[in-house]
Amino acid sequence: MTKMPLIYCRISKYLIINLFILSILLGGCSPARKIAQSGLKNAALQNSFHGLVVMDVKTQKILFNTNGDRYFTPASNTKITTFYTGIKLLPKNIPTLTYAIANDTVFVKGTGDPSWLHPHLHDSTAINWLKKQGNIALYTQNTDELRYGPGWAWEDYDTYFSPERTPIPLYGNVATISNTDSLGLNVSPTYFLDATEIKEQLFKRDKYTNHFYIDPAEQDTLEVPFMTSDSLTQHMLETVLEKKIALVDHFPEGQEQTLYGMETDSIYKQMLFKSDNFLAEQLLMTASSMISDTIGTKRAIAYMLENDLKDLEQQPRWVDGSGLSRYNLFTPKSYVQILYKLYNEVPEDRLFALFPMWGPDSTVKEWEDSETEPFLFAKSGSFGNNYNLSGYIKTKKGRLLIFSFMNNHFKVPSLEIRKTMYATLKELHEHY
Repeated sequence: MTKMPLIYCRISKYLIINLFILSILLGGCSPARKIAQSGLKNAALQNSFHGLVVMDVKTQKILFNTNGDRYFTPASNTKITTFYTGIKLLPKNIPTLTYAIANDTVFVKGTGDPSWLHPHLHDSTAINWLKKQGNIALYTQNTDELRYGPGWAWEDYDTYFSPERTPIPLYGNVATISNTDSLGLNVSPTYFLDATEIKEQLFKRDKYTNHFYIDPAEQDTLEVPFMTSDSLTQHMLETVLEKKIALVDHFPEGQEQTLYGMETDSIYKQMLFKSDNFLAEQLLMTASSMISDTIGTKRAIAYMLENDLKDLEQQPRWVDGSGLSRYNLFTPKSYVQILYKLYNEVPEDRLFALFPMWGPDSTVKEWEDSETEPFLFAKSGSFGNNYNLSGYIKTKKGRLLIFSFMNNHFKVPSLEIRKTMYATLKELHEHY
């Protein structure tokens, strides 16, 4: 037998070792990784900034991570963090007001509860309770909240998604206006009827006054934020209660009691499904009422960052409840961690009843992909040149994945981004 040269044996040995290492590396390229890598190569995602993190819930293993530790502008993905804040701080029924009785007067202060006379929530707990009281004194100085959040766009003051933030919001802090041939001009609350014109105008409300406009050709019902004030709150409450109430600059010392309203889950569902900015902001204010006598979104945010979110690997810049502000900065990995916390702390049937389904085009009431069972429960977030989606994927093999897919600074139509995201997530559903 011919003996191999020693150097040849050494080369063969090293070659075998290297091939073994390479086989391990290639073997570690899981189906999830291959699918995610393929999706990120789509032309729609080129020349923009994107990040994707996918985690298996059962193993807690990160299956894919591209730019997971980089900061993105989250838009309405911020509402996921607001939702988690509510889960941690708010009880089953929302604190709707705080009161104290002194002599023959009931002193009342708000908690930020958004449900008072809200056009879609239809809760009248606080109003019905106040109707049964005698003398009522209203205290509105238990907040240092500004009417708008930091970084909100000034030109949005007349748009439905930008109502002011207040301790006692009424009617969702919007005037609801319609003009039809059969009913004519209809305005709620009726206080603004005489201040509404049927007239074509650049904005739907004057910037500094509650004077509203609806185009003669407008067929839809408009929701236009109104400028709030203590005196306006007093007047609108007096109208609906059919009694006089006093505005006061003090709240009596002593024992305070809380009146609870509708179930918070109903508000969470409306906030997440409709991506309702007003509800998100007010929920943060109400959450702050559980930890401070002075209510405000920044108090709830500070508390969460110092407590329940202190273990996030990348601490966010978090400035509002809705995501309207471009100052917000979160990483995809942070959202995966927050979603994992939610999954661990909220029963699955409740969580997926509250989290919206997301289909090929956007959030859906009914699943639209006829070839596939509902598998995607996720919250989107978008404004100009940004589209993000974070949530849960149920796979055909019975696994549950958590993901955050964030896309910033693209110039293609957002529909192309959404289609690419859906195709990638559907592949994960089918093959992992």
